Amino acid sequence: MKGVGKSIAFRLIVAVLAVELASSLLVAVLSLGYERHIHFSSFDAVLRGHADSVLGAVQDADDVSDNVMLDKADVHVPDEDIYEVYDERERLLGRSANWPTAEARGLAAATPAQLAAEASDATSRLKIDGQHYRLILRHGTRIVDPGEPGGGTKHQITVLYGAPTERVWHAIDSAVAFYAAGSILLLAITGPLIAWLLHRGLLPLRQLAALAARISANDWQFDPPETARTTAELAPLTQALESALARLESAFVQQRTFVSDAAHELKTSVAVIKSSLQLLSLRPRTAAEWQAGLARCVADAERLEELVGKMLTLARVENGAANAAGSAMAGDIGTCLSRTASELDSVAALRGVRIVVDAPSMTIHVPIAAEDCSLLVSNLLLNALEHSPSGSTVWVGLEAKPDASPASVEFIVKDRGEGIDPAALPHIFDRFYRGDPSRTRSTGGAGLGLAIVKAIVDHASGSIHLASEPGKGTTATIRLPLCAQSAVEIAADSVASSV
Repeated sequence: MKGVGKSIAFRLIVAVLAVELASSLLVAVLSLGYERHIHFSSFDAVLRGHADSVLGAVQDADDVSDNVMLDKADVHVPDEDIYEVYDERERLLGRSANWPTAEARGLAAATPAQLAAEASDATSRLKIDGQHYRLILRHGTRIVDPGEPGGGTKHQITVLYGAPTERVWHAIDSAVAFYAAGSILLLAITGPLIAWLLHRGLLPLRQLAALAARISANDWQFDPPETARTTAELAPLTQALESALARLESAFVQQRTFVSDAAHELKTSVAVIKSSLQLLSLRPRTAAEWQAGLARCVADAERLEELVGKMLTLARVENGAANAAGSAMAGDIGTCLSRTASELDSVAALRGVRIVVDAPSMTIHVPIAAEDCSLLVSNLLLNALEHSPSGSTVWVGLEAKPDASPASVEFIVKDRGEGIDPAALPHIFDRFYRGDPSRTRSTGGAGLGLAIVKAIVDHASGSIHLASEPGKGTTATIRLPLCAQSAVEIAADSVASSV
């Protein structure tokens, strides 16, 4: 047997925690990008300030050519920073003591112009002895002897300034680590809280499952908690369970009733045969008496056989075996009606009853197998004949309605018998039900005919209705869906006949 799968609560908790973990990772990534942008923007501002400080240390060289020089005494920058200064003629004015050689930088050449080209995008990166530097290129102007005619001599000064980025990355890593630690801490706090909330939120579902698990064939008590009825997600499930259980209980009760009634009917029939045989053996009988007694026994055995046959028929129809096979086939109810009415003419004549059929001479297919279609018609006609007085008429009508929604056929059987007591009408389709038990042998039958009719109609998705008035007769109205092809053909015939 397969093991029990993971619970809904477990799946929800795992899903929520996975979303939280993904959110924490996203926060860490976003914080890394944000902190990098903020810290390096600040770092670039510091680099520009230090580069401007170096630019301010460029002074007049006090020579005849009005050149400039870098006075390192005026340079106040961190010792680990590097810088290089040159003029517009690419003449090196000065550089830091720790300025890297070409080999240390991994460059093929180390001319000022080339180095400046490397940093021509204002900022660039440089790796020296395994340590990363960030470089910035700053341009400025220095004027020698500004008081002289012509405004003095202008010199374009370029400063290439760099600083190690280790401290910046350390600050970034610390900030990201703080965000990550905060997210993990939040996950550790909210995880159990979410698990508890989900467990508590699913309590109505567990209560509903526990109540449903207690249901058995002997105990149909199912009283779901109010929370299950008022919760939007559980209300449809609760209603479906109640409806399904009500149908199951009704089916079990119906099955028990059927078994009980069937046992009673069979016991009665067997008792009748047994009493007839015992009666014959009480004293010596003549041949004529033995023959009459055996005839009664045969008649009782035939009634028993008929009862068993009807029970088997009802079981077959209710189980849907016939309609499962007949769902792909259809019966012609018009043909069934005319054939059955003709077959029952002799029965009607013996009772002094006349059958009048009012049906169109066309093929009318309904989703019922031909055998069950004949059973439906014969049971209704026999029931009408059995309850019709001599000299009366049983009227049978058939009308196709292809334009109805859905397309259907109406089958009506009307008798002028004693009618049905209004109190008996709600139970008339129950198995083994008889409105008058005194008619069991003469006209009452076994009480299965109308139950079989109802089962056939229900399996065809049709409807049946009985209207009766004591002393005036009964009318049975059956509506059955038309088969699609038959509906089209009947509609076409109606249009053609109206032209």
